[in-house]
Amino acid sequence: MIPVRICFYRDYGGPDVLEFGDVDAPRPEAGQVLVRMAAASLTPFDCKLRAGGLKAYFSPAFPNTPGRDGTGTVVALGPGVGTVQIGDRVCVMTPGTRAPGTCSELLACDIGLVVPLPDALSIVEGASLVNASLSAWTCAVRVAGVKAGDKVLVHAGAGAVGGLLVQLCRHLGADVTATCRSTNKDYVLSLGAGKAIAYDQDEFTTLEPQDIVFDLMGADVHARSYQVLKRDGHLVYLTAAPIVDRGAEFGVTVTRAMIVDDPEAVAPILALAANGKIKPQVARTLPLSEVAQAHRLMEAGEVTRGRLVLTI
Repeated sequence: MIPVRICFYRDYGGPDVLEFGDVDAPRPEAGQVLVRMAAASLTPFDCKLRAGGLKAYFSPAFPNTPGRDGTGTVVALGPGVGTVQIGDRVCVMTPGTRAPGTCSELLACDIGLVVPLPDALSIVEGASLVNASLSAWTCAVRVAGVKAGDKVLVHAGAGAVGGLLVQLCRHLGADVTATCRSTNKDYVLSLGAGKAIAYDQDEFTTLEPQDIVFDLMGADVHARSYQVLKRDGHLVYLTAAPIVDRGAEFGVTVTRAMIVDDPEAVAPILALAANGKIKPQVARTLPLSEVAQAHRLMEAGEVTRGRLVLTI
């Protein structure tokens, strides 16, 4: 068997638990394709899972290979994979924390979790969009049903998900306001927000009543968001942290957006990006060999504009 280089960790811990080793190359089974990975995104979820902060929700199989999404090229086909061909560039998702992750040279992927990567997008741009697209499309289109004329507030508007929500809601015709660090105000405005509120300088609760608030932060931000919603407004949140649902008190709907891997939530945003309607947000790229440093940067809060992408 041909050896394949992978990143993995044997147990929970800090970034230093990440190591590298060789394993036998996987073979695609029925309904799978074999992808030579070129890039994988790094998300806060990856860091929290590695550190053991999500033990109450997930039980990864050890040794665990990190990375929940990425991009690459199809190099082999299992039976029953439809129209996918060897040589196709694709975006991939993994089916859970007990499955091999994308920080690997080769990955056998379920065809139901593979999305064609448009020619107009680079492998890095594609990797930056997959996970964020799942959250943004689910929140804006499936849960909130954002439409033209809606007044929308997006918290953490400079991040990978927040920045994509800003662009998507603007594309859908909404009047978008976003909160962010003061150093990111111009960046958020460049994404299409009509107004940017620096949460380290100003108070967002003075904002005019909003139809929809997207809470990507939780805690106190969630609690104060009720004050800026119209009666019959909608508060959509992603964080898994405990929140107090005060929807009945304020006369608003409160919904936790449940994010699951779904090509139909990724493909539309890839198409928008390929057509220049949405800008991929790549905060930084590092080679996979520097994955531990990438985790340190994420945990130190130094990845604030989009997604950090590991090249393989």
